[in-house]
Amino acid sequence: MTDSPQLERLLALAEAALARLDAALPPPLPQPDWQAAVAFRWRKTNGRGWLQAVRHPHPIRLSDLETIDDQKERITANTRQFVAGNPANNVLLTGSRGSGKSSLVKAMLNEFSAKGLRLIEVDKDDLVDLADIIDLLEGRPEKFIIFCDDLSFEAGETAYKALKSVLDGSVAAPPDNVLIYATSNRRHLMPEYFSENLETHTVNDEIRPGETTEEKVSLSDRFGLWISFYPFSQEDYLAVFQHWARELGVPEKVIADSEREALNWSLGRGSRSGRVAWQFAKDLAGRQKPAKKKTK
Repeated sequence: MTDSPQLERLLALAEAALARLDAALPPPLPQPDWQAAVAFRWRKTNGRGWLQAVRHPHPIRLSDLETIDDQKERITANTRQFVAGNPANNVLLTGSRGSGKSSLVKAMLNEFSAKGLRLIEVDKDDLVDLADIIDLLEGRPEKFIIFCDDLSFEAGETAYKALKSVLDGSVAAPPDNVLIYATSNRRHLMPEYFSENLETHTVNDEIRPGETTEEKVSLSDRFGLWISFYPFSQEDYLAVFQHWARELGVPEKVIADSEREALNWSLGRGSRSGRVAWQFAKDLAGRQKPAKKKTK
């Protein structure tokens, strides 16, 4: 046929164009290796999300968390129900900073990972991808906690709508193998203003500001379990410091002699919390002289 050489030339040009286009496209994102880790982070590359394995999760244990026994019991019972395949609630942990909220969620992973629990950390800015994340998890045999740390929203942010939808607002039923655990310093996750109580007045052109307040409160209401944390007493703070100092190998006499210094450290930080106690314990341990090796 007279058209055959011309057709072959067109096909060759098309193949070359497709090859150049394929080279310009980003490589396919890796699929989750569920056997590689028990914890994952949601990452974004070129606008596309993927799960990155966390090779060395935080090793904190429940026994490391002092003075929050009630909070430990409540979240442990909920997580145990979840891992066993029984009904369980999404959890919102709120309260003072440094009181153990994030550490308690991480301890749940270490407590139940051998029974199939997995943890996926998602940044607040990536909450818009929650539906895509859940699509990856649905039908898996493992149980997944989606962990949102230090969660709060400012006025004008819309990512909270994606979270509301996943919690209890989508036409699709939430999968049985996924829960959301979030920590926040705010009980209602969003700022509130005195002006929002003025139900019968306009506020910044808002005719019914009370309805705006209801919208904000409705987000935290969708968490079935609220766990509150409170500022540490002096005794609580010292108990946490002593625990971590012992874990770091500080001699008992040094621990006993350092209580006043520990209290001064907290005064300098303006806070008595588990985090501040841990930081002082690390500082104290780092100042100890290493034990001399015995000579034979």
